[in-house]
Amino acid sequence: MTRRHIVFVGGIAAVALALAGCGGGNDEASGTTEAQTTTDTTASGNTLQASVGPGFEISLKDSNGQDVTSLAAGTYTITVDDQSDIHNFHLTGEGVDESTDVGGTGMETWTVTLKAGSYHFQCDPHSSSMNGDFDVT
Repeated sequence: MTRRHIVFVGGIAAVALALAGCGGGNDEASGTTEAQTTTDTTASGNTLQASVGPGFEISLKDSNGQDVTSLAAGTYTITVDDQSDIHNFHLTGEGVDESTDVGGTGMETWTVTLKAGSYHFQCDPHSSSMNGDFDVT
C-alpha cells in the first residue's frame, strides 16, 4: 500500500469511529436510557427468541431458553434469527401476522401484543413438518 492509501484509509477509519460515538445517549429529562429500556424488557421476561434453519428446525424460546408452550397476555419483543434462504418464520394468532422472507436471512426484531388465545408459528414452505403452537392466557 502506498503512503497516500494508508493516510486515506486512516482518515476513513477516524471518521467512522467518530460517527460511531455519536449515537444513543441518555434522555435526562425522562430519566431513562437505552440500556435501562433493554434491561427492563429483559427483566420483565417479555423477550422471546425465534429461530429457523439452517436445517429443518424451527423454535420459539423464552428468555431462559425454554420452548414456549404458554405465555401470559402482553407485549413481547421477539428476535428472529432466520438462518436459511429456503425457510421463513411465520407467527400468527389473535391480531398477529408476522413473517420473515423465505428468500432472505438475518435477524429481525418484532414487537407484538399477544392476547388470550392460540398462536401458531411455522415455516411456510415446510409447514407440515416445521411448526409449533402455544397458548396465551
